[in-house]
Parts: sequence; C-alpha cells; structure tokens
Amino acid sequence: MSKPSLPEGWSSRSLASLGQYENGFAFNDQHWSEEGLPIVRIAQITGSQEIVDRFAGQLPDKFRLASGDMIFSWSGTLAVVRWDGGPAWLNQHLFKVTSASDVDDGFMFHVLSDSVAEFDKRAHGSTMKHIKRGELAEYSVGVPDDPKEQSKIAEVLDTLDAAIRGTEAVVAKLKAMKQGLLHDLLTRGIDANGDLRPPHTEAPHLYKETPLGWLPKEWDVLPLGEITRELAQGWSPDCPSEEALADEWGVLKTTAVVWQGYQAHENKRLTMGLKPRPHLQVEARDILITRAGPSSRVAVVAYVPETRDKLMISDKLYRLRVHQRHNPGYVSLALGSTAVQREISKTISGMAESQTNISQATLKPLPTPLPSQPEQDFIAETITAQSQKITEEEQLLKKLRLQKSGLMDDLLTGRVSVAPLLEEGAGHGA
Repeated sequence: MSKPSLPEGWSSRSLASLGQYENGFAFNDQHWSEEGLPIVRIAQITGSQEIVDRFAGQLPDKFRLASGDMIFSWSGTLAVVRWDGGPAWLNQHLFKVTSASDVDDGFMFHVLSDSVAEFDKRAHGSTMKHIKRGELAEYSVGVPDDPKEQSKIAEVLDTLDAAIRGTEAVVAKLKAMKQGLLHDLLTRGIDANGDLRPPHTEAPHLYKETPLGWLPKEWDVLPLGEITRELAQGWSPDCPSEEALADEWGVLKTTAVVWQGYQAHENKRLTMGLKPRPHLQVEARDILITRAGPSSRVAVVAYVPETRDKLMISDKLYRLRVHQRHNPGYVSLALGSTAVQREISKTISGMAESQTNISQATLKPLPTPLPSQPEQDFIAETITAQSQKITEEEQLLKKLRLQKSGLMDDLLTGRVSVAPLLEEGAGHGA
C-alpha cells in the first residue's frame, strides 16, 4: 500500500526491502528442557506469560536472540517488540528482524509498529490471524533517503515511548500503593494521633476478633441494614443502545459500576414514550452495587461522588443510601474490602457462573466494619486523594499516547519534517 505525496528526499519502499525477516525454529516437546536458553514464544513477547520452556542444545545463530533484537509476531497476535530478556531462542511464528544497511534500526522498529494496525485489518485466518511473507513485499512505506533523518525520527518517537513507559510505571506504582493503603486503613485504621495503628501481630491488645477478622477495638461491626436508610433496586425497560443526551433520561448499565469508580456515560437512552421513574434517579453520595450477572461482575461496588441528572438505576443494580452519621465514601470502600467481599461471596446464588445474583435479604445482614465518623472521613479522604493522583497520571498517559499517535502519522509520512532538529544538532556540533 503506497503512501501518497512523499516529500523530496523520501522514497517508497516495501517492508521486505527494509530488512531481513528470519522465522523462528519449530520447537516441539522433544526439545523442551528445564536447562539451557529460554524459548521465546508470542506469550513472552506480549508479556502475558513468563518463560516456560528452555532448549539446552545448539542451533544456527539465526534462531538466537540477544537483548535489543527486533521481533515481529506475524501469527496469532500481531506485534513488534524489542527483546530485552538476554540470550534466548526464537520460536516459530515470530520473525527476527534485521534492518538493511541503509535503514536505521530505530526507524525500522517504528515503521513496523505503525504497520501492525494495517496488517491487523488485512490479516488472514478466521481463528488465528497471520500474514504471509509475500505481503511484506506488497506493503510499501515512505522512507527518508538520509539515514540521519531516519535516526532523528526514531529518536523523537523513542523519547515519547520513554515518557509513556515512565508514566505507565508511575500509574502501576500508585495503584499498588492504593491497594496497600486500602488494606491498612480498612484493617488497622488510624489512632487518635492520626497514625496507622500497629498491626495486630505487633499490638494484639489493640484489636478484637470479629466476623471479618481482627479489627481495632474501637470499631463497630454492624449489619449493613442498620446503617442504611434506603436499599433500592432499579428498572430495566427495553432501551436503545445509545447513550442518553444531557437533557434525556437514561438507564444505567451494570458497566456503570466498576471497581475503578462510577461511570455515568455507561447508560442507555430511555425509549421514547416511556415515563421516567424519578424515584430511581442516582444522586451524589449514593453507593451502587451490581446485583446480577456473571459471578465476576456481581457485588461490584462504586461510590457516586457526582453525577448528571436523569440517570436511573437498572434492575441489575442496587442503590444504597446510608444514614447521615456515616460517610458513604467510606462505606463503599468497606463493602469492597476483601473481608466483606468474602462474606458476600457466601451468599451469591445462581445455577451457573454466568447467571448469579445477590438479594436484599442477604445484603442487609452483611457485617460492615465501622470506625468513628472522623476516622471514616479520614480513610475516605486519603483514598480519594490517592485515586485523584492515579486519575491525573492516567490522563497524562492518555495525552502522551495521543501525542505519539499523531506524531507517528506526521513523522513517518514526512508531513512534519525533522530537518530543523538535524540543523540544530549540526549547529551545536559546529
């Protein structure tokens, strides 16, 4: 597929002409061992599985990988990665890519990465996607004739990639910190000085045994029904799939309630001619719980910090409102805790994993840990602050990914030139 309107100094070249594509070795169970170099399959380059098998023998160097080698997965999952796992053997259905002498390795990597989406559209095979080697000769891309220009394009995109990886690492770290905070705050809480209580193993005299395990002596454990002033179930009329406009009534889908938080946009527009039921409308400070569905989607809890008007809960959702003396943000966290979820799991009914539910009758007696209101407030505020940090970094990550997507399109077609950067570098060199 040719790229039109290439700038001066660029040529249209097939992917096949940009390098060599060496297929991996067809390993089978006779080759597998617990010793030797690891065998790299698609699962290893996508990160979905650690190294499973090794090969202790010897093969031609064309099948051997080293850190920095480029791998192109052409069957099953289409992907391009730089291998960073050290010496290894390459399995079949993967190409080891070696750039041509006049093609920069970094540029080659980004060209192939940019081509994956197009390959995905035209991939053969109904159950397993794959491309044929001949298609690499048919697919053309624009390439700067000057290797320095290729290198500079790769440098710009590599810089963005590094920023994306760094931000992904920050998000992962913040999420891990949040999980640790949740566990500590929901099992130990804070003392009168605002510090985390020492764990039960270090200060057993500060704790008491409860149906939810060891909790601080100052805490109550009450049935959920005693702390709620309302537990309502919604309505599921037949609605079109599109989202309701701002001035229209909508019915929330179960996907509006996820562990990441309340998703107001996950709703269906109420069918014309049907009268809304305002008493089922969701309001700020509500707690929503999924009532029915696959087992993994039952008893998911989300707090509603704010919401638009005219959104109703569906029949598969519960809306819970607590008494004024309790912090609903804290209660939602408590309901999502490991201990409380374990109690809920004992009450889930249904004949199949895909059709399970929880009833109001089983929710009301649910043991719920309750510290003092100031402690509830502190716990809710601490987790909210941590969640806000995660949201900010995720927004930055989304911005960086969009920026890279746009830059790839601009730089790999020559629409935006890196010549000024080359001139700037030459000026510094002088």
